[in-house]
Amino acid sequence: MPELAIGNHIRRLRFERGEMTQQALAEAVGVTRQTVISLEGGRYAPSLELAMKLALVFGCRVEDVFFWKTPPPG
Repeated sequence: MPELAIGNHIRRLRFERGEMTQQALAEAVGVTRQTVISLEGGRYAPSLELAMKLALVFGCRVEDVFFWKTPPPG
């Protein structure tokens, strides 16, 4: 499987928010803990809706949670 071009700061943001557990984050955004693990590990790119829910939980912008590892084409 090719590496995703999108990285994230989910793990750092969880710890900055009082060491939020993966399970607590999963419950807050309506996914499984396995989904959070896959997101943090860069093995899964979220839907726009999930990305926005994560940003809302962390109280920041989507761009503060996710970033391009390499510049997008074009």
